[in-house]
Formats: sequence, structure tokens, C-alpha cells
Amino acid sequence: MWPSVKIAFDWVHRTAQVLDNPQEMASDKVRRRLASLLGAMSRHRRRAGDLQPAIGHFLKVSRSYWPGLFYCYDDRDLPRTNNALEQQFGSYRWHERRITGRKMASPAMVQRGQVRILAATATRNRRFSVRDLVVRDYRAWTTLRAELDARREQQKQRTRFRRNPQAFLAQLERRFIQSTLPP
Repeated sequence: MWPSVKIAFDWVHRTAQVLDNPQEMASDKVRRRLASLLGAMSRHRRRAGDLQPAIGHFLKVSRSYWPGLFYCYDDRDLPRTNNALEQQFGSYRWHERRITGRKMASPAMVQRGQVRILAATATRNRRFSVRDLVVRDYRAWTTLRAELDARREQQKQRTRFRRNPQAFLAQLERRFIQSTLPP
């Protein structure tokens, strides 16, 4: 089986080299190089002997990822692999669990997630000064704060309901009756 393994490993290794893109080519050139390599693999897969099904699976998976595979070559800030993204969010999740002692994501993740994850990601990439933290777009900042406060209020209401549904519903009923009464 060694010749089959050697051929298949060579193809996969060459695929990794094309995707690594050490020459920093544009996405269309990387796409063409990978397409020609995968075409050669498809035409010569019989050379892989017993590993033909594995090569077929590799080609099928490559086709399924094809539409979104090349964006990272046009945008330098986009990570090349899901591993980098997974590490980023996994690190945040690990720190969140360590801080809170929870095994599951905290409710704050849902309420403040868009702010917390962005802050965690940004501070991991560079240090920020006080000048960087000054609000530049006051309207956007107040809109975001209002959205976050609304989410927090909804979470508080859900918690109150779960703790004592009867009292919560009675309070809602009183408020409704008062709002319908004439002044």
C-alpha cells in the first residue's frame, strides 16, 4: 500500500502548499492552481490504488468548500482557516467559563456578546490607548447602548417570570388596567 499512500500524501501536501500561498497570489490565481491540481487528482485517481475512495471524498469535500474558499486571499485581515477563527472564539469561551465558573455560556454572552467578543478580539490583536476609546459616532454608540439595555431588560423580565410566574402576570395585569383607565 506504500505507493498509494505516497501518491495520495503528495497530492494532499501539494494542495496544502497551494492553499498556503507563500507567493501571496491573488484569489483568482490560487483558484486556478487549485482547480488544475484537483483536476489532475480526479483524472489520475486510479494511481492512488486502494485510496481511490479517499481521494474521491477529498475531491467532493473540496468542491463543497469551493464557493467560500478564496475570500481570505483578497482580504488580509480574514483568517485563512476555520482553525484560526475557532481558536479565537474558543479562547473567549474558555476565558468566559474560567471567569464565571459556568460550564455553559453565560447569559451576558447573549446580551453583550457583540460588544464583548469584538473587544476581546480587538485587544488580542493590538493595545489600545485612551484616545482610541473615545466615542467618535455618538449616535451609533447611543443606539448600541439602547439595544444592549433593551436586551438586558428582556432578560430580567424572563428571569422574573421564571421565578414567580403568578406574581409576574399579576403585575402585568395591574399595569395594563392602570394604562386603560382615564387620567
